[in-house]
Amino acid sequence: MKNKIRRVVCWVVGCLMGSTVSGQELIAGKMSLEEAIQIACTRSPQAQMVQLSFMSQYWSFRSYRAQLLPSLNLNGTLGSYNRSLVEVRDPETGRISYVANNTMNNTLSLHINQNIALTGGNVSLYTSLDRLDQFSYDTKTYNTIPLSISYNQPLRSFNSLKWLKKTEPLQYEKAKKQYLENMENIVVQTSAYFFAVLSAQTSHKKSVENLQDTRDMYGMAQKRFDIGTLTKSELLQLELSMMNAELAVSNSKVNLDIALFNFKSYLGISERSLVELLPPMSVPEVLLDYEFVLDKALQNSSHLLTLKLDQLNAQKSVAEAKAGRGIQLALNANLGLSKTADDFIGAYQRMQDREVVSLSVTMPIYDWGMSRGKVKMAEAEARLVQTQQEQEEIKFQQDIRIKVMQFNNQAMQCRISEKALIIAEERYDITKKRFQNGGITVTDLNTAQKEYDSASEQYVNQLSTFWGAYFELRKLSLYDFIEKRDISAEFDEIVGR
Repeated sequence: MKNKIRRVVCWVVGCLMGSTVSGQELIAGKMSLEEAIQIACTRSPQAQMVQLSFMSQYWSFRSYRAQLLPSLNLNGTLGSYNRSLVEVRDPETGRISYVANNTMNNTLSLHINQNIALTGGNVSLYTSLDRLDQFSYDTKTYNTIPLSISYNQPLRSFNSLKWLKKTEPLQYEKAKKQYLENMENIVVQTSAYFFAVLSAQTSHKKSVENLQDTRDMYGMAQKRFDIGTLTKSELLQLELSMMNAELAVSNSKVNLDIALFNFKSYLGISERSLVELLPPMSVPEVLLDYEFVLDKALQNSSHLLTLKLDQLNAQKSVAEAKAGRGIQLALNANLGLSKTADDFIGAYQRMQDREVVSLSVTMPIYDWGMSRGKVKMAEAEARLVQTQQEQEEIKFQQDIRIKVMQFNNQAMQCRISEKALIIAEERYDITKKRFQNGGITVTDLNTAQKEYDSASEQYVNQLSTFWGAYFELRKLSLYDFIEKRDISAEFDEIVGR
């Protein structure tokens, strides 16, 4: 029986029929499902796109963090030359006249800015130096601000940085989990392409074997027809079966080439590569518990983070709409030292105090209910998000429950299909011998052959369904149920730190 199973698996595995490219050497090798997954997760275009997408999210998070840190900026205007007529008003008579202007202005300033997330304000420490050369009078003037500190504080306005502190860290954690989920999705797709090739390969190899068997049976049938033990109708029926077998070989070869092309393209390997696929020889003994899978999915997946972010964004929209209503106030304060002199050293002696304080007010009188409407709309959107989240949570749990039930049943389906394949092959072998001895008709032979073909296809399909369901649950929970460990990644290495 072990030899029988080994023979069955061997013809299921087969060899991939690759087309030869003239003048180019083919790369040969064996590839298991695990190796195909590893290649797809490291070399495929999809893996590169997943990594680039995560890098985009990473730099977005880095940009957010930079907003919380002080920034140093150097500003300057060098060699600003102005030769023109300028308008001048006489302070006593008010008469306006135009005089020639021939000046050059140079400015340089250094700023240190810090955003304050708690209040939404901004504090700035800066120093500046200006030099004005008036060539018409052969004079130069220095204006300096050695040290000044300014503070800008909006009052009753929307604090976007405060909300970013809530959402951006969650967004980055979500990006990490989505990276793992997208990589697991590559695993799911690779498995589908892998078994598509196996199915096409099995069909092609079986059609070739059927054609050879049909030809052998047709030769025997002609001899039986010559001696009168087979009717003309049965001989024609077998000849028709042989023609159909030839068509099946041609069609299965095209399907195999297409499946190979899709498989290699997805993995990002050369189309000239000739590989032999090694399917999983056995189905692992894995029985999943719904509660355990659900706990892992809620703990590891991006599902809860997505719901929480949607809720925070809805609350943010409500807060922004409410902050836009009513009086808007902004406090501005500037304290420092300044001096103007005709020489550089004098510009830094006997400094003068510099204090500027202002309070700006914006008060809408009547806006025809526009502000109120924005608040009501934001609140309605927030309630809608909450209702949708409740439905999403129920759907998420139901989806996992169904997938767990289907997976637990699939292992038994695979074992039944394997036994059915062995029985179908034995029956086909017995039927061929009985036909050779004249004990059965061509119809019985064709029936046994079709049942054998169907069992072969069913076995590969059941294997494909099992591994597809397993990898789908692994993607949902980010947990390897065979190795019994959480799925993770070295994100520091991905971002190159």
